[in-house]
Parts: sequence; structure tokens; C-alpha cells
Amino acid sequence: MVEVVAAVIFYREKILCFKRGNHKFEYIGNKFEFPGGKIDQNEKQKEALKREIKEELNYEIEIHEKIMTIDHEYPDFKLKMHCYKCTANSLDFVLGEHTEYRLLDKSELQNLEWVPADIEIVDYLIKN
Repeated sequence: MVEVVAAVIFYREKILCFKRGNHKFEYIGNKFEFPGGKIDQNEKQKEALKREIKEELNYEIEIHEKIMTIDHEYPDFKLKMHCYKCTANSLDFVLGEHTEYRLLDKSELQNLEWVPADIEIVDYLIKN
């Protein structure tokens, strides 16, 4: 079981979506995701999310409420993902682990190819 946090980042009422690069597991490589990462031992979820976004994107975000927790089973591992609504005041980030980004209205989210675990949050965002 891998426990992670993910940031649904809103910038000027649009949502930032990031495309992963190649990955050893093809089913999550080169697909879009909400950025984040693993929670370290004894680390609080929001602390982990701030750290991961700083490490991955060198980006400052403001974390708001938890949207949902997703349990997803991949062929090689189980994932528990805590998804938070976040906001940012700029697009001043650096793509490190990601190859591209999109800034989309929620109605456009379904046009991207998402990592499987993120599809539930995408569906939620489109409907709400």
C-alpha cells in the first residue's frame, strides 16, 4: 500500500493538470495527473503535499479542504490518495518530473488521458 497526497490546483478558476514523463509502470507513464507524492513516516498530509509540490515543481500553493480520498488498485501496487483543493497566485513553476502542463476549465478535463487513480477526482470535479 502506497499512501500519497495530490493537489488539485486552481489558478484563476481553472485547474492545473500535469503530464508525467516515462515510468517503469507503463499504465501511469505519459499520462496526466494532479501533482503530489508519498507521505513520509510521521508526516502530516498537508505538510507532505507542500513538500512534494515544492520538490516537484518548485511552486508555492495554498492548501484548502480535502476533496476526497481515493483507494485504487493498480496491477503492481495499491494506492491511497488524499486529494486536496489548492490555489496558486502564479504560473511560476518549474517542470521537473512532468513533461507538460495544461490549464483547463473543469469541462475540459475529460479531454486528457489521466492516470487511472485520478479519474475518480476528475469525474467529481466535472460534476461539482
